[in-house]
Amino acid sequence: MGDIFREVDEELKQERYEKLWRQYRWHIIGAAIVMVAAVAGWQALNAYQTNQRHAEGQKFAAAAALLVEGKPTEAADAFSGLTRDASSGYGILAQFYQASIAAKAGNAVQAIELYDRIAGDSSAPESMQGLATVLATLQALKVASITAETIRNKIQPISGAGKPYRLIALEILALTAQREGDLDTARANYRAIVDDPAAATGIRTRAAQMLNILGAS
Repeated sequence: MGDIFREVDEELKQERYEKLWRQYRWHIIGAAIVMVAAVAGWQALNAYQTNQRHAEGQKFAAAAALLVEGKPTEAADAFSGLTRDASSGYGILAQFYQASIAAKAGNAVQAIELYDRIAGDSSAPESMQGLATVLATLQALKVASITAETIRNKIQPISGAGKPYRLIALEILALTAQREGDLDTARANYRAIVDDPAAATGIRTRAAQMLNILGAS
């Protein structure tokens, strides 16, 4: 008897499954199709992004080769195109190279504009934004029409304790103070560098030399 009941129970289960399948088969099939399409779409997107990064890497290498060959104008144009079209980190790196080419050509204002663009790009890593700020303010020190206040406003936010570019920011603040004749502030910033145990030998030595030049012990 037990076997009969089990068989009846299995048949009833089978009937329920068949009924559910008839009732919901298109929903189940539809869901399966959506899942397969989503996986295929993700794989296609991943392959596209990989191919795109590879292509952008080749364009970046070609632009850098022009620079090595002593063709800065052509290199700048190539980097400019990559900056405009790239969707990966190569676009940000290309902007750094563009700015560097402009700076070496004596066009500090153009270099500052490019560095400022990176510094204000929320998609760029924070480390690159900070580096762009440092490089922009170093170029700004060369432009007489850019006020000390403007430079301070740019660099001050990254000069606080714990900031990765704190020491170089303090050095820029010291140079800015020197430029406007505020030697007390310059000395204070150089002193902060010298007294910082985390300061590398190079920047500590420069700061100590400047303190000697400015008449501080």
